[in-house]
Amino acid sequence: MTTIRELARRSGVSVATVSRVFNTPEVVSQHTRQRILDLAAEIGYLPNGSARTLATKKSNMVGLVWDTDHRRPGWRHPFLQEILVALKTALSANGLNLLMLAGHDAAGPDDGQRYVRAVRQHNLDGAVIIDNGTRDPAVLALVEAQVPCVALDLRVDGPTSTYITSDNAGGAALAVRHLVERGHRRIATITGPLRTWPGAERLVGFRAALAGAGLPLADGHVVEGDFYLDGGHAAMDRLLALDDRPTAVFVAGDEMAVGAMRAAQAAGLRIPDDIAIVGFDDIEVAALIPPGLSTVAQNKPGFGTAAAEALVAMLHGGDDPPKPTVLPTTLVVRGTT
Repeated sequence: MTTIRELARRSGVSVATVSRVFNTPEVVSQHTRQRILDLAAEIGYLPNGSARTLATKKSNMVGLVWDTDHRRPGWRHPFLQEILVALKTALSANGLNLLMLAGHDAAGPDDGQRYVRAVRQHNLDGAVIIDNGTRDPAVLALVEAQVPCVALDLRVDGPTSTYITSDNAGGAALAVRHLVERGHRRIATITGPLRTWPGAERLVGFRAALAGAGLPLADGHVVEGDFYLDGGHAAMDRLLALDDRPTAVFVAGDEMAVGAMRAAQAAGLRIPDDIAIVGFDDIEVAALIPPGLSTVAQNKPGFGTAAAEALVAMLHGGDDPPKPTVLPTTLVVRGTT
């Protein structure tokens, strides 16, 4: 590897001048700066990232806290994967890289400071948080330490933090109103985990829309799920075992909805003739599984892009963090209704 000393020797300048070109270029004349950059490209010189971080106090790296519960397959959930792609793309466009932070620090004490330690160890510029809804003390410690943070679907409040979410209650209401317009009167729901903000808000929207339509909520017609396939299957089995089983179900996540569809079909029911189903997310498989899942679409790329833009805005200064962003939802009608 070509060293900074070799580049300085061949450029006829000091090592300090070369360092300034890559760390504080505004203090070097344009002519000298361009000459050194041209020679660096010619001989293949790349600045040492660790040294540059020490000099500038910036790493151009953002930590990703992705704790969707290590006991569940959260890493593969299609909704989160689409967000991650958009987040990475938007951060890269602003010269920032992502560093995945370990959810469980086996080497250190479990004192709730593992993410703060990681940020300080790697001199990270900020963090994006995808949490499992448990309000992990280690996540809250990041906010309290005034690390620039953007949380997804997690309400955080601090002088250097903000959050991005969808209109979860409004989206759930869209689903219920659609089912009412289709003539359904016994409408049930399979919720997400109620400890999570989306899970709780979608139940609020479901209840409000039922009340707005003048419809009762029957006993047993609210079953808590977990956002995953098997959980949706098990929850639908419970609903189908009721004496007054529903004619329609709003499922607060598409992966659960696919599981619910399988359960209904295994019970010999026709969708939508015997039971209608509406999901939430509009993941790719929703349009592929027959007869096509009606669902409430979230702006998944918008999540990642909005998170990156909010973090970049904080890193570029400003006395106050960007205001929280609530992304709109839309209803996509397919064969299950």
